[in-house]
Amino acid sequence: MKAFSSRCAAARAASLALLLALAIVAEARPDRFSSLREATIEAFENYLVKIEAQNSESLGRGPFLWVDGLPEKDRAAAIVRLEGGRVELRRLSVDAGGGNLNVPGGMIHDWQGIIFIPAVKIDAVLKVLEDYDHQATYYAPDVVKAKIESRSGDEFRVFLRFRRQNIVTVVLDTEHAVTYYRDSPRRAHSRSSAVRIAQVDDPGGPKEREKAPGEDDGYLWRMETWWRLEERDGGVYVQNQVVTLTRDIPTGLAWLIAPFITHIPKETLEFTLEATRNAVLKGAKN
Repeated sequence: MKAFSSRCAAARAASLALLLALAIVAEARPDRFSSLREATIEAFENYLVKIEAQNSESLGRGPFLWVDGLPEKDRAAAIVRLEGGRVELRRLSVDAGGGNLNVPGGMIHDWQGIIFIPAVKIDAVLKVLEDYDHQATYYAPDVVKAKIESRSGDEFRVFLRFRRQNIVTVVLDTEHAVTYYRDSPRRAHSRSSAVRIAQVDDPGGPKEREKAPGEDDGYLWRMETWWRLEERDGGVYVQNQVVTLTRDIPTGLAWLIAPFITHIPKETLEFTLEATRNAVLKGAKN
């Protein structure tokens, strides 16, 4: 628990540093806002086509979990770490220099993570993931509000309000289309796409309003998510992949902003996976 709290604090500190840096950039730029260009969207959609193809292939022919595709020695070591409570992470969007993938006017962040939840069944994990009405509890303080807007069988439309707050506050209203698939009694996966993302001004205040794309600060323009669950080894392996699109990094402030914008997707994914495990284990005890 202490290590988990430390990582949460580190993630929030990194988020704060990035927000402050971007706030400085926004104030310094004559146009203030970060414009979402057609070329940026096109580059992200082209990347997404590649990821969708890779995911479809692995669902059909495996490996179902990315750690199972590692060389046997590395796989065995990863399984030991997972069963010991570790989170295994890897970054997929890597450019020639080892950083996040740059596209015209933006950056693509693609991370995968996996955890192991001992002594639970796959249905217990699905129950938490599909319980969107309580995700503001499970994933606080990152999620402020959450609710199911509509549901038809395994298809959901959900609302999530994200917030990063300290000296600078950034609030994002998002809507997601989510579909769950039961592959077998011991396997399941889901696909989620953010169909709307809006930065909010004066959240909770008398002048609250959502900014339109092109009038925001570029903290989050696109968000695509994949979950996979496999019940085995006396528990459930939970894998999450998140691909996001953000504004690019101004050349003059790369030394200040780059380290934070690189680490935030990783820290957020780690927090999400550990919070999911905590919620599942808490539910199993009740």
